[in-house]
Amino acid sequence: MTTVTDIDVKIDEKIKDLIQEPSRYNVIFLNDDATPMEWVIDLLVRVFKHTQTSAQNLTLEIHTNGSAVVGTYSYEIAEQKAIESTTASRENGFPLQIKVEVE
Repeated sequence: MTTVTDIDVKIDEKIKDLIQEPSRYNVIFLNDDATPMEWVIDLLVRVFKHTQTSAQNLTLEIHTNGSAVVGTYSYEIAEQKAIESTTASRENGFPLQIKVEVE
């Protein structure tokens, strides 16, 4: 019969915890010829909490370069902000395209 004290326990065994930071995701607005700049600025202020000045600068970057990262978040937040912006744009008749990509 084996008792608890007869069991060999290796105290020197180490458990390695692998802690990974969650990936971050960029929300990217793409330029188009139909969505007014004022609408993009409004979305950036309302949904992404940019200041008026940073929203204007980002809008110019989108217009000039064809796209710009408007925010970086955890996946769930990035996805929610992209959906919210896309839905609002469609409801107002604008074809604004938004991508979510790993940072």
